[in-house]
Amino acid sequence: MPELPDIEVYIACLERRVRGTALKGVRLASPFFLRTVEPPLSAGAGRRVESLTRMGKRIVFGLQGGIHLVLHLMIAGRLHWQAPGATVPKKRGLAAFDFGDGCLIVTEAGSHKRASLHVVAGRDALAALDPGGTEVFEADVAAFHAALVRENHTLKRALTDPRLFSGIGNAYSDEILHRARLSPLAWTHRLADDEVARLFEATRGTLAEWTERLRADAGDGFPERVTAFRDGMAAHGRYGKPCPDCGAPIQRIVYAKNETNYCPRCQTEGKVLADRALSRLLKKDWPRTLDALESSRAGREPPA
Repeated sequence: MPELPDIEVYIACLERRVRGTALKGVRLASPFFLRTVEPPLSAGAGRRVESLTRMGKRIVFGLQGGIHLVLHLMIAGRLHWQAPGATVPKKRGLAAFDFGDGCLIVTEAGSHKRASLHVVAGRDALAALDPGGTEVFEADVAAFHAALVRENHTLKRALTDPRLFSGIGNAYSDEILHRARLSPLAWTHRLADDEVARLFEATRGTLAEWTERLRADAGDGFPERVTAFRDGMAAHGRYGKPCPDCGAPIQRIVYAKNETNYCPRCQTEGKVLADRALSRLLKKDWPRTLDALESSRAGREPPA
């Protein structure tokens, strides 16, 4: 799923191309993409783009006259800038936003169509779509702490809850927690003040650095390789590979269709966190420490 760094770069690239120009219209290729009926999609036609903003993981086109187009790419949605009048791909295409100098194509891979477009009128209707998560670059450490402990969750769940924090998902939460040297399963209500401060700085630093890195990669072009798995990530998507800081193999917790990646040496004091599937299967044979895990892989008895 495109997260805060990806969305910010999408917006920066769109700013240069469409802000101040009129939206000619939207060609809808999938009826499931549009989630509202009033005002109609045609209400945006001919209106000038006055603003482009981020709302969590959503992109908001602010059009002349108070009309807003709110685009949520979900997991597999992607944006592509094409020549004017470009054809919408048959299998993956959802819609085409037509402008004078180009065409913004929205695609979504896979059979599950989760990406969405809402058309709303007025600021109150727009605000109703906002999950309300704290914007970390607009918050100080006290506001960050208040959001973190609003509910007692694991750090992984808290960081990825859009009601608590804005724009953070599965990928960058792994990177944030690795940088902060904190376990993804640590409870928010049990963090010490210095751990909260460390997490706050890691969150801002990780998101800022990746936003700048992706912006530099895009240059004057349009980002076409938006992915949750990036070269240079420390933990996310690196299961079994060495931690760039200590060399220990990155571990994972698998749940549903997602997984959490972490370094046991840097983040969990050498403990291997229970995987919901494998730990139940292996029961007493589940290796609880990094030493036990490495011993079992080498065919040795774990150290006493």
